Amino acid sequence: MARKKPQTRQSMPTPGAAAIGMRTADSFANFQARLGWGAENQSSASQYTLTYQSRNRIWLEAAYRGSWIVRAAVDAIPEDMTRKGIEMSGLDPTDVTKIETSMTRLAIWDHLCDTGKWAQLYGGAIAVMLIDGQDMSTPLRLDTIGKGQFKGLMVLDRWMVAPPVGETVTEFGPYLGMPKFYDVLPSAIGLPQGRVHYSRVVRLDGEALPFYQRISENGWGLSILEPMWDRLIAFDSATVGIGQLVYKAHLRTLSVKDLRQIIATGGPALAGLMKQVEMIRFAQTNEGLTLVDAEDKFEAHQFGFSGLSDVLLQFAMQLSGATGIPLDRLFGQQPAGLSDTGEGSRKLYHEKVHARQERKFRNPLHVLVDVVCRSTVGQPLPEDFGYEFRPLQEMTAAEKAEIGNKTVDSVTKAVEADLVPRSQGMRELKASSPDTGMFGDISDEQIEQAEQDEQLPEPPAIETALPAGATPMAPTARTGDSLIRRIFLRR
Repeated sequence: MARKKPQTRQSMPTPGAAAIGMRTADSFANFQARLGWGAENQSSASQYTLTYQSRNRIWLEAAYRGSWIVRAAVDAIPEDMTRKGIEMSGLDPTDVTKIETSMTRLAIWDHLCDTGKWAQLYGGAIAVMLIDGQDMSTPLRLDTIGKGQFKGLMVLDRWMVAPPVGETVTEFGPYLGMPKFYDVLPSAIGLPQGRVHYSRVVRLDGEALPFYQRISENGWGLSILEPMWDRLIAFDSATVGIGQLVYKAHLRTLSVKDLRQIIATGGPALAGLMKQVEMIRFAQTNEGLTLVDAEDKFEAHQFGFSGLSDVLLQFAMQLSGATGIPLDRLFGQQPAGLSDTGEGSRKLYHEKVHARQERKFRNPLHVLVDVVCRSTVGQPLPEDFGYEFRPLQEMTAAEKAEIGNKTVDSVTKAVEADLVPRSQGMRELKASSPDTGMFGDISDEQIEQAEQDEQLPEPPAIETALPAGATPMAPTARTGDSLIRRIFLRR
């Protein structure tokens, strides 16, 4: 007989005494009923294993090419991170227009979007800044960039470059421990085989990994498909399986007397049976009749599809949760239900996209804009330069009109109170055009003309004798381009 373990007796704490030294557990287990983790049940046999789908480039590419849901999951967030651009401040409006035009002409946002896509798919990618006449293996020196030297970006995924082992950044800063160089492999198209310094690239990683797992991936991140690989297979399997059930939605069976003997005998008997089946099919196709022998039996079976839509919806919700993309964005469908507008999920999604913009784009994009500014304008960015990512949520016409009215009211009050000059008010109105949809036609010549008018000397005050009993009123604020103050008499 198995010997019972002696049971220890625990004394109950006295009222008011501090409950210290009492042992507790964070899980439930009942070994006699085989409930809980480690109680020799089927649940305890489950475990997580390392599958390393991120290392199998062929699998990832096959999934990206063959499954539309995989393509949507990979492309959605990078496209939303780059589709609105940035709002720059601290620069002359003319320079801002030149920089934005240059970034559009060189397809900067398109290449950044592709870099994000391949980072999501493979676990990492880089965009190399193409600066004419410079050695890519040397550190980037912004003061050596001349006008017209920047030629755009070249996107290379993790399988087109190889960071040399052991050569990492040792200077303190955000790139400490990152690869110092990237060797372009011979299979890469567009750049000659050579070495690229880390300061000349915009690097985007996939999903974050712990230190040792990142080392096993040669310093890159995780493909977005690896954590959701089993859910993708379950969703596609359920979709294809339901599609095949459609062919079996209307099953019909024909019971024939002595069918085994007819098949075994063959010859005229089997040929006659086949001719009879063809006659049945012909009659059903034309008139819907079923012609059988009196001893034969014909039955039709219907298949029900109730509950399958709920199964697909649950799989879709798991994919949405795994990617962090709302159902309407991931599947391209409007939310179901009369009261479900999807505003809450879209707001959370926009916050997630903005967080990724700040985390992945903030530092490298500042350097990239500086390079574009030196190549386009011919001068570096000012010290007070800043930028913000434009919001993804589109405003309605009513919301834009309300913002425009408030902006005009605030600027007008500031100008009338002599807090800002009229030219500054015109600049503020023009700067608000992306949000209001108005005042974008205010030209730089009009602003310069207003500045010149403000620099004209103010005419001397005209002394006017006041009639008896008249009280002089305070001069009104300047209106239009005139700086003359008018004096009104109140009788």
